[in-house]
Parts: sequence; C-alpha cells; structure tokens
Amino acid sequence: MATLKTIQNQLRAIADPATARISQGFFKTAPGQYGEGDIFLGIKVPILRGLVKIFRNTPLEVIAKLLKSKFHEERLFALLLLIDFYQHGDDSSKEGAYDLYLTHTLFINNWDLVDVSAPNIVGDFLSTRSRQPLYQLVASDSLWERRIAIISTFCFIRRNEFTDTLLISKQLLSDSHDLIHKAVGWMLREVGKRDQATEEEFLRAHYHSMPRTMLRYAIERFPETRRKQYLAGLA
Repeated sequence: MATLKTIQNQLRAIADPATARISQGFFKTAPGQYGEGDIFLGIKVPILRGLVKIFRNTPLEVIAKLLKSKFHEERLFALLLLIDFYQHGDDSSKEGAYDLYLTHTLFINNWDLVDVSAPNIVGDFLSTRSRQPLYQLVASDSLWERRIAIISTFCFIRRNEFTDTLLISKQLLSDSHDLIHKAVGWMLREVGKRDQATEEEFLRAHYHSMPRTMLRYAIERFPETRRKQYLAGLA
C-alpha cells in the first residue's frame, strides 16, 4: 500500500523544471493573480493520470495529506486518486471521498483542480441526493467553492438535468470574477448542446445583464448570425 513518501518521491523524481516554469505563468501565480503563490513541479496531466493505476488503493488518509501539498501537481494527483477511489468504491467509500473533498476545499484552489474533480465527486454524489450543499457553496466567499458549485452541475447536465445549473447560474450573474463568468458560460453552453431552447430561454431573460465573457462562452457554438444578435443586444 502506497505511503505519502512513496508517492511524493515518485512525483518529484519525474518533475521537469522547464514545464514548471511554463505552468507558473499559465496558471497566473504572480502576486494579485488568482493562483498567487502556487508552486509547480512540472508534471503533465497525462503522466499523472498514468500513475493512478500504480497507486490505486491509496488510503483516504494518505490522499488527504497529499491534497495539502504546496505543490500543484501533488494536489492534482491527490484529486485524481480521490476520483479513482470514489469510482471504484462502495456507497460508504463514496461518502468518505465526498466528505473528504468538501472538508478540504481550501486546497482545491485552481480552476483545473476544480474542473477535473467537482463533477466526478460532488456532482455524482449529489445526483441522487439533495442539491442543497451546492447552494451553500455558491454563497461562499471562496472563488473556488463557487466554481465547485457550478462545475459540479456538469454531472447533472450529462443526465439532461438542467434545473440546478440554471438556478446556480442565475445566482452567479453578478459575480465579479472572470473565472466564474467563464465557468457559468461554459455550463450554459453545455446545456445548449443538449437543449438549445432551454439555454436560449435563460439567455433571453438574462443576457442583457450577463457579464460579457459569460455571454460569449455561452453562445460560442451558436450560428454566427445568432451570436451577433446576442452581442448586439438584439436577440
């Protein structure tokens, strides 16, 4: 059974400083930016995904420790392990993974960490339960918890369930952060890929007050003429 030290030694042995430098810029780690202070080892995602099978069955307590790492890729790998643990577990294991996730959101602190994990753990767990935890997250002062709330609904969208996506999107219309604008626009676009009439009903009610980035993301797949109508306020 893998220990924290075994996993960390493996990851640090394959770290690439050149890749780390690129990631530092890509994930906006400078002072005042959303990823301020984040530190990278320099390991690409496909490599991390390939290591999941090797470290499968890592206990939750080890995953929790890894998730608290100062290194971005160690936190990402912890989440990939947690997804695998969740997907291969029984009901009790799934609940344990879900609880661990929501008690460690402080460390799920960049958009890629949220996007890879929220639908697969939070969304899936709540798919047959009350969605109330999402409405607690969307009211959070934490940018990342608000992003978890909307991105988790991707799981529901895939099941052609749109209600929570639309309700949470409405709550986030006045959010000030660009990463929330992009996330909401993305989820609305995913709704539209499955039911354009439902997306357009929401847009017609709100597009005049939507942040421009959110609107652009939401209508990205629309025909050019229709996109121009929305952007010109003539839809």
